[in-house]
Amino acid sequence: MNTKIVIIDDHQLFREGVKRILEFEPTFDIVAEGDDGCEALNIVEEHKPDVVLMDINMPEKNGVEATRDLVEKYPDTKVIILSIHDDENYVNHALKTGALGYLLKEMDSDALIDAVKVVAEGGSYIHPKVTHNLVAEYRRLANAHGTGFQQTEVRRPLHLLTKRECEVLQMLADGKSNRGIGEGLYISEKTVKNHVSNILQKMNVNDRTQAVVSAIKNGWVEVR
Repeated sequence: MNTKIVIIDDHQLFREGVKRILEFEPTFDIVAEGDDGCEALNIVEEHKPDVVLMDINMPEKNGVEATRDLVEKYPDTKVIILSIHDDENYVNHALKTGALGYLLKEMDSDALIDAVKVVAEGGSYIHPKVTHNLVAEYRRLANAHGTGFQQTEVRRPLHLLTKRECEVLQMLADGKSNRGIGEGLYISEKTVKNHVSNILQKMNVNDRTQAVVSAIKNGWVEVR
């Protein structure tokens, strides 16, 4: 079955751009659009979408407030926040309200499509740049509270991952997108996606962020 998508964003040109990107994916159906969080509840009630792409900054009701209301009334609806803010406070606040995804508006088309697919299947997706900032904040807080997050050496998990998968995991921790990883390792984005999928499966985690946090805790990647 196709994934039904609603786009809520007060900038029409941006909304149209997102719509055109998603329409290239044959399994996606854009069933409705809106330009403010106040409309979100009515639109979701009428169209019963699988995924809602929600702008975080809107004039009447912002995306975080709208997401909270949506998740409370329609818990099966999955929300991805669209934002210009990469600050961890924005991210944490959005995720606490029930959003399953957080994308920066500087995203490329592949990241947008990947995010919708992952979230539609019940996973979570956070923009790679945001993941890197969250990891940096995690490290800062751990050091500030004396929890021993001082990295002395990196022990690559060659008992679990291949050498290439270890390289991809490091680049995930560096905040690289699939395209950035592909360019850095001279491999295709499709190959990168396969490596990431294998890493998640082998590490028994649901998404890239969990993989990076787990890798840092285990000393498997360099934090820089």
